[in-house]
Amino acid sequence: MCQVSVCPVKDEGKLRLWQGVTPAIYRHLVYTGCRITFYEFFRDRILKKNSDGTLPLWKAVVGGSAAGGLAQFIASPMDLVKVQMQMEGRQRLAGLPPRVHNTRQAFAKILKEGGVRGLWKGWVPNVQRAALVNLGDLATYDSIKHQLLKHTSLKDDYLTHMLSSGCAGLVAATLGTPADVIKTRVMNQPTDSRGRGLLYTSSIDCLLKTIRTEGFPALYKGFVPIWARMVSLADLNMFCNYEKCISLSCN
Repeated sequence: MCQVSVCPVKDEGKLRLWQGVTPAIYRHLVYTGCRITFYEFFRDRILKKNSDGTLPLWKAVVGGSAAGGLAQFIASPMDLVKVQMQMEGRQRLAGLPPRVHNTRQAFAKILKEGGVRGLWKGWVPNVQRAALVNLGDLATYDSIKHQLLKHTSLKDDYLTHMLSSGCAGLVAATLGTPADVIKTRVMNQPTDSRGRGLLYTSSIDCLLKTIRTEGFPALYKGFVPIWARMVSLADLNMFCNYEKCISLSCN
């Protein structure tokens, strides 16, 4: 049964499930475009493939982590706006006036309170999360796909891509969910007049406090929907012709 404090559909209406969808789309366009470009550059210009066209695991790990981290740093302001808009439901349930009504107002509020630097509030855990997710996603996808083609009778078709995407999404969600929990809490915490967090001083501080007060399982809140999102968007991107690079999930 849904409880009053945890069921957005019951408490706020079905449309609240799409709260923050506009900055989420902006963030996805910026983030995905950047990481594709960065990954291709690292893979083809710096790390380079083997003569048989395969990419060693360590190169996929390095390239994926670097591409994801850099892309997320660029897209971090949109992620911050998305998180703050998604948390507006708690404001309403607590009987408090909404802080923002749209993406433009959210940007203006952040700039007014913290200046340009305020747009990158929580960027450290954000980049850490993206690096971990892409490490698991890109490296696992390439490796699983190569092994399936080498050791099974499967061909380089949609079934192989879907199996590889499922495994990649599982590894990415396992590595990235704790960082996702941490970055959301850091980015959404109240701040003082100088833009400093009132609850956590850093991502490590947030990690330790979360484990101390709620236990280790709290780091995996939302694991199943995060995994489902990664796998479903990986397959969607595959059908949109992104497979020439790698399977792409929205992180």
